[in-house]
Amino acid sequence: MKSKNILVTGGAGFIGSHLVRLLVNKYPECNIINMDVLTYAGNLANLKDVEDKPNYTFVKCDICDFEKVKDVFTNHKIDHVIHLAAESHVDRSIIDPFSFAQTNIMGTLSLLQNAKFAWEGNFKGKLFYHVSTDEVYGSLGDKGFFLETTAYDPHSPYSASKASSDHFVRAFHDTYGLPTVISNCSNNYGSYQFPEKLIPLFINNICNNKPLPVYGKGENIRDWLFVNDHASAIDTIFSNGKLGDTYNIGGFNEWKNIDLIKVLIETTDRLLGRPKGTSDTLITYVTDRAGHDLRYAIDATKLKNELGWEPSLQFEEGIEKTVKWYLENKEWMENITSGAYEQYYADMYTTSK
Repeated sequence: MKSKNILVTGGAGFIGSHLVRLLVNKYPECNIINMDVLTYAGNLANLKDVEDKPNYTFVKCDICDFEKVKDVFTNHKIDHVIHLAAESHVDRSIIDPFSFAQTNIMGTLSLLQNAKFAWEGNFKGKLFYHVSTDEVYGSLGDKGFFLETTAYDPHSPYSASKASSDHFVRAFHDTYGLPTVISNCSNNYGSYQFPEKLIPLFINNICNNKPLPVYGKGENIRDWLFVNDHASAIDTIFSNGKLGDTYNIGGFNEWKNIDLIKVLIETTDRLLGRPKGTSDTLITYVTDRAGHDLRYAIDATKLKNELGWEPSLQFEEGIEKTVKWYLENKEWMENITSGAYEQYYADMYTTSK
């Protein structure tokens, strides 16, 4: 890749930090600018291993702050955007839909408009890559898969806000010729995930003998993808994707929530040296979430056939790596859950690079 200035939004988050690490190490000739507002889910400690690399820069900025985003485009001469910054937790969106609309819709629009202004008249060699979710497609029955052509049918404020942002990206491509690409991915798991999400939450609760809250009967089905594989897919699409196109990213790996939880219990108990079944009694069934989609399943055949990408890990191997990471990094989890990581921001980033 030729020397470029690549802006990654939300690069201190779960998926974003894995992507930033990949780009910084794989493309030393490129400048990777990580722009993150550092909400509860943004943690710069996720990137301690690359923070001193000469091609890495962190900028604290809210994507909704149009003028500050404009300064970032100007000061860093941005060539490419990979946009991951988003409010992403469905439960939070049910409680506070306005925040999701503000960040996911208006924040995306702020970035699109700034990219258009910065690149207008010379779109060649530029790219706005929008990272989205499979939840925009709604819910599946027992059969079938989401395709890139599947009609949108969002059921939660979160998925509605992401669907809207997807539409704005396509509109900027069709109306202004902005070079864009979109990917819609299934559920991710792996290291550095904020423990409001199912897998790190349950690993932490198993370790601390706390209840494992399961919605309904645990019958909801999700397609799971190891986060490093998602970062690899983003890199593949970023490098070789067709402008104006959409690519689905999935793990070909469906699990009922209750079956996934039982694998987590078995794996965590075994790695903790506990007898099999020790934590089974922690499962606690709770009232189902409003608008809870039954099943998501991605068909990533297009990505495999056109760009040659496919997942590198089977779920059992990925979940073993994931549980081991959380058990070996209890200090990270304790800092996240205690809020002590905020001091790290103050110590390391009182001013942006």
